[in-house]
Amino acid sequence: MVDEGDSRDLDPSQIAIIHEVYDSENAHETFELELERALEAGCSIIVIEPSRLGDETARWIAVGNCLRKTAVLSSICSIGAGFLWPDRPCAYAPLTAVSLLCTGLYAVSWQLDPCCQYQVERDRRRLPRRLPPSCTQASAVVLVRRPSMRFQLLHVGVSFVATAFWGWRLYRALK
Repeated sequence: MVDEGDSRDLDPSQIAIIHEVYDSENAHETFELELERALEAGCSIIVIEPSRLGDETARWIAVGNCLRKTAVLSSICSIGAGFLWPDRPCAYAPLTAVSLLCTGLYAVSWQLDPCCQYQVERDRRRLPRRLPPSCTQASAVVLVRRPSMRFQLLHVGVSFVATAFWGWRLYRALK
C-alpha cells in the first residue's frame, strides 16, 4: 500500500511504502502492482517491505548496474588494447563484443524500465529523517531515485566509440 494517497497522484518528492500485508491469495501481485505505480509516479523514495519483492527488485537493479559497468569497462579496455596492440585485433575484438552484448542486453531489457532510475540504498543513515519507523527495518529494501542520464550517455557513447574504433582498425587491417 502506498502512503499519502493513491500512487497515481504522487508527487516526485513523496515517499511510497509498499506494506507487507497479506490480505488475499494474490498479495504478491498486489505488491508488484503497487511497486509499478510508485516507479511510474517517480517517487523519490520507495520502501519495499515484502522481502521477496524487495530481493527481486534489488537483484534486477544489480544486474542492470553490472551490465552497464561491464559495457563501460570492456569498452575502455578495448580502446586501450587497440592503442597498445593495434596490429592484434584478437586482443580488443572480444572486449568490443562483450561491450556490444552488454549494451544490447541493457538497451532491450533495462533502459526503458522505470526501475533503472533507482538505486538500492544500503546505508540507512543517508536516508531522510522523516521516514516512518517501518523503513528502518533491516528486511525493508529502500530504493532512492537517482536518474543516471549522464552515466547512460557515457555507457552508450563509450560502447559506440569502442565499436567504431574496432571497425576502423578492422577496415585498415583488411585494406
